[in-house]
Amino acid sequence: MPLARSDEVRRLQAMLNAKLRPPPHLAVDGIIGPKTRAAMRAYQSAQQSIPGHGAEPRGLAVANPAQQHSAPLADDGSAPWMAIAEDELGVTEIPGRRHNPRIIEYHMTTGLQAQTDEVPWCASFVNWVMRQAGYGGTNSAAAKSWKGYGSACGPRYGAITVIRRRRSGHDASTGSSSGYHVGFMTQQGSGRITLLGGNQGNMVKLSNFNLASYDIEAQRWPR
Repeated sequence: MPLARSDEVRRLQAMLNAKLRPPPHLAVDGIIGPKTRAAMRAYQSAQQSIPGHGAEPRGLAVANPAQQHSAPLADDGSAPWMAIAEDELGVTEIPGRRHNPRIIEYHMTTGLQAQTDEVPWCASFVNWVMRQAGYGGTNSAAAKSWKGYGSACGPRYGAITVIRRRRSGHDASTGSSSGYHVGFMTQQGSGRITLLGGNQGNMVKLSNFNLASYDIEAQRWPR
């Protein structure tokens, strides 16, 4: 499976080399591999320990910053789809008339089969990831379709998490007009959660969601 390779990832790798101590000495090659993922987690944990911090770089955790501390959830190896999702970090919409073929590939796992990267694609991303991991999906481009998927679960690393913004209208952070969004949970706290998802700021990345602004509608696990 192709690894994510983009200018966004190169900029992220350069930033991690400059900011982390000790420096991780990442190759600035635009590929999200195990060393880059580990450096991202280290940077995110360090930044979230600073009260009031909310200026994370693109591709890490940038949407809807909150002041409350959140802690990484334990990865017990029971969510093999997460490695697949992480390999897609940095996949980004192409501005203008062109469209990212990778995002179109995500769309092909849904009945809608949209042909542009401008159609909201968070649910398409989750469908694609789960299919790549050998699980079924919902085959729907609607984020709320995941509310009935598999079995209910509590907060855990890799949980398919459906959220809904309390305020109506278009959500620039997720591209949603319905208010619904779906992604994979990686962290939780008393005031926010972190999701790895698609169409978060027009790309695949880790984003923080403030629970004063969003409700968790469902957390699901494949049967």
